[in-house]
Amino acid sequence: MRAGASMAVGAAIVGGVVVAGSGVASAAQVNCVSPPSANDIRVIGDASCGATATGTGIANSGATDSGTAVSVSDGGSATTFATGFGVALAGSKGAGQSYAYSIGGGISRAHAENGQTTVALAGWGSGATAQADGVNCVGPLSFAINLNTGAACAMR
Repeated sequence: MRAGASMAVGAAIVGGVVVAGSGVASAAQVNCVSPPSANDIRVIGDASCGATATGTGIANSGATDSGTAVSVSDGGSATTFATGFGVALAGSKGAGQSYAYSIGGGISRAHAENGQTTVALAGWGSGATAQADGVNCVGPLSFAINLNTGAACAMR
């Protein structure tokens, strides 16, 4: 139950739903997408993103504050989003789908090939990796899963 609640809170924050008191500031968001651009790299303030796709691939990335998000796809789709000092990296090949999200200093990495789906979520100061040969979670508010193999980890 607690792990589910922690993951729901993390997902809500990544999804852009933040419940807080007055005085909460929000920085501009930067977004990168490929195609139509072959190699889309953008920086707004301290936030940066990059997206590149080849073949039938689709790459999307976004960041706020001082986050850095990079997506690379050679077929399939790769999606990333990072906030704060977070770093999110995703790669896909074949018909793979990968999703990496980092919140305020977390580092996440997801890689998927040949129809796999992987998800990595890293919160404040943690790390999460999801790929074909396994998953790894380090620190609080980290979550990783390979939906095809069922391998998963979560730390709260």
